[in-house]
Amino acid sequence: MKIKISFLFLFFALATFSALAQTDGQKPDAAQEEEKKVWVPSQVIPVAEHYEGGLEGMYKAIDDELQYPALAKRNRVQGECLVSFTLNEDGSTSNFKVLRSQGAGTGEEAVRVAKLLKFKAPGYSLDTSIPILFKL
Repeated sequence: MKIKISFLFLFFALATFSALAQTDGQKPDAAQEEEKKVWVPSQVIPVAEHYEGGLEGMYKAIDDELQYPALAKRNRVQGECLVSFTLNEDGSTSNFKVLRSQGAGTGEEAVRVAKLLKFKAPGYSLDTSIPILFKL
């Protein structure tokens, strides 16, 4: 019996050391920690050319304003929501609709964030949709 217990102890000790050896243990650089990666879709979104910082600026603003809904966090809901709206001639937005939602309040949060976006006046009306990613 003592041999079995000592064998199990030795086995768990070796497993622990091998797991520690596999981890890198290095901390990320300060520059990498400061600059947070922002998800940007691979497709071209026509309305992004009328935003102040372009596509990257628009998704940085979305990422800064996005607050994960508590129900979605609790249920571990994640995915992409698609919000449709109209960009008017003067740069204002209207006619917000959720085209695709993951549920648990993600669609409503995506619309709230899309309403906060401020665009430059394009001079013509543009119906568009933007994807907003929810990822835990």
